Amino acid sequence: MTRSPVSRPGARPETAAPTVLRQRLAELRGPAVAPLPLDARALAALAANPGCHRRALLDGAGVDKAALARALGSPATFGQSQFAFVRGHAFEARAKDDGGTELIRLLCERLGDGSPPPPGPGDVDTPDLAASGPEGRTARTALALREATAAGRWALLDHPMLALSVAGTPAYLEPDAVVVHPDGGWTVVEIKSFAMVDGAADAAKVGAAARQAAVYALALEPVAERIGDGASVRHSALLVCPKNFSNLPDAALVDLRKQLATTRRQLDRLTGVADIADGLPHGTTFDLCLADDGRTPTRPAEELAAAVDAVGAAYAPECLAACELAFHCRARSRAADAVQTLGRALRADLGGLTTIEAVLAAAAGEAGEAGDPGDPAVAALRRAARLRAESLETAGAASCP
Repeated sequence: MTRSPVSRPGARPETAAPTVLRQRLAELRGPAVAPLPLDARALAALAANPGCHRRALLDGAGVDKAALARALGSPATFGQSQFAFVRGHAFEARAKDDGGTELIRLLCERLGDGSPPPPGPGDVDTPDLAASGPEGRTARTALALREATAAGRWALLDHPMLALSVAGTPAYLEPDAVVVHPDGGWTVVEIKSFAMVDGAADAAKVGAAARQAAVYALALEPVAERIGDGASVRHSALLVCPKNFSNLPDAALVDLRKQLATTRRQLDRLTGVADIADGLPHGTTFDLCLADDGRTPTRPAEELAAAVDAVGAAYAPECLAACELAFHCRARSRAADAVQTLGRALRADLGGLTTIEAVLAAAAGEAGEAGDPGDPAVAALRRAARLRAESLETAGAASCP
């Protein structure tokens, strides 16, 4: 009888544990379902809500949350349109069509720190990063970074593959580009299709791009540590956007230090996927049991909802713009009368008052039985209720003849 790597007597614990975890995640996802890979956009959203075990488990297991939301009857309504997708790819190809010379020229202009002059046409190294599978591409990227750093020349790595461990599972990331400086520094390049008007772009979109770039920079840091020899990841990214709604590239340097510190801290705080999976009821699975057409789920929505609700969530209104399951989680939060439907800031201010009914009862304070009068949140609610009542009484008196 052939033994599995886990039960083989000579198996090492560090090899057996990841194998067991992969098997467990495959059971949750469905044995015949290929995992959906994590990208930097998902990781940035995951880091923004580190207390959500539901998203951590589903993303770690590679579950297609959009398909799951449709099967639950709460489809997501956000996402990139096909037109924006095509326009973004066309602009990225335009920005890179000269082998990276224009990108590095923009980088040198924005740096202004005495860096080597921008290279001329044909003076930028563009190593071939082709390899089989994400592991092979990750290894080929690390080798290309080592060779480019040792060469002491400008180099542009087009769509390199990086690996980052998230909650105990590897995530493979693909930035738009990475520039290697002659001094050994590495700069992440983010190419976006939203416009940069007079050198400035929408602050919310720039912030989202900075969080994505910070995820790439975090994945580059261990590679730079292994290489040594002057290799380092710069704490600023080059954001490239269309100039004034044209197809010409413009750029700005985005400081990543705040995003790096925040993302590193929040990713470190994520509960391990294995710990979350161990706490689920036996037999829990998110398999949609697709029909022969590969699109139609045959599993009852009630069973899927029970499986999803078995994992704790931390819903907030911001999830509506970042998570495919946000509408399902919002409906469950509203049904539970939870105060987090009103926002994280208000939830933090209310302290131990976890339901809207408890908040209203504490504000009313009949006979002093609802809420602790010594609680600052309860005292503030009751004062606000008194001020509201006085205002309504004054307004009513003023309106009477």
